[in-house]
Amino acid sequence: MSITLKGMTWSHPRGYDPMIACSRLWQERTGITVEWDKRSLQDFETYPVEELARAYDLIVIDHPHVGQITKEKCLAPLDIAGREAERKALLEASVGRSYPSYTWQGRQWAFPIDAATQVQAWRPDRTDRAESWSEMLALARQGRVVLPMRPPHSLMCFYTLAANLGHPCRSDGTGPLIDADAGIDAFERLRELTELIDSGCFAMDPIAVLEAMSDPASKVVCAPLIYGYVSYAMQGFRPSLVKFGDIPVAGTIGPAGSALGGTGIAVSAFSQARGAAIDFAYFVASGEVQRGPYAAGGGQPGHAAAWDDDVVNAATSDFYRATRKTLEKAWVRPRHDGYMAFQQAASDRINDGLLRKETARKVVDDLNRLSAESFTAA
Repeated sequence: MSITLKGMTWSHPRGYDPMIACSRLWQERTGITVEWDKRSLQDFETYPVEELARAYDLIVIDHPHVGQITKEKCLAPLDIAGREAERKALLEASVGRSYPSYTWQGRQWAFPIDAATQVQAWRPDRTDRAESWSEMLALARQGRVVLPMRPPHSLMCFYTLAANLGHPCRSDGTGPLIDADAGIDAFERLRELTELIDSGCFAMDPIAVLEAMSDPASKVVCAPLIYGYVSYAMQGFRPSLVKFGDIPVAGTIGPAGSALGGTGIAVSAFSQARGAAIDFAYFVASGEVQRGPYAAGGGQPGHAAAWDDDVVNAATSDFYRATRKTLEKAWVRPRHDGYMAFQQAASDRINDGLLRKETARKVVDDLNRLSAESFTAA
């Protein structure tokens, strides 16, 4: 009997095209068909995983969901007996903390297939990479900077700034999300930047920002904190090329503390073909596939074999080598059950505070309260 698996990914060439390419190869090798649907970036960040797990065999997820999905028992753990060597190889080839970010309560709930963190994007035909935060602010004062501030990206910018300034937010609930003075410093720096840029940024996610930047007539030439999207670094993807590199440094520890992103491939606990779905997850996360058809299909691999590959880098304006230092030093967000609601509420609180010009202390106090409530509600 033939097997057809259903998969759900996110609606962007980087998220969808490589899954189609890899599934075609998988069908040639095994006879198993994988059909993919896609959802918007906003849905990807907020839609309940349990509902997807009841409709799909394979789901592309974000690591902050793992606490919630573990409690809901909607995903099948991938650390099955007999495949320890494959998992060890995946762990050793993790770019930054991509692989461990899907480890929760001693089990592996997804494999990284896409590695990303907040990096810097710029138009190489108009400017050079800003090495420091102050250098970037000089561009902002000229009206040449853009920043994605649509939730949850406002919170991601706050996280990255706080950690880069040497005060990473707490992710385990053992204390306040951030000490008041450190939180105030990060918020005020974010305020200074957002007051220099167009208020339309509060409605923009990274895709919207990069679409705007890649317009030949665009006035903006730099996005200092934005999740990297390799597609825009490929010649011909859009009229104007966008390059990516390390974040502009605000503190004294180099390009460290960026809020880790990326995606992982997970298997539904409700799948009627769980074994076949798990086999595909191991396949698409492997070094051979990540370096080959996944990267060639427009994906942004999560495996070091691709990040180190000369051909993969040559096709992407050296995207992987240029952002590697920031990704290796990235910070992993909280992942407890209750975090996803906090992420939305905290992002909204930051934006509300910026737009209403509220005091930094009031906003930071509210972030700490919301964080504490997310742990007690778990």
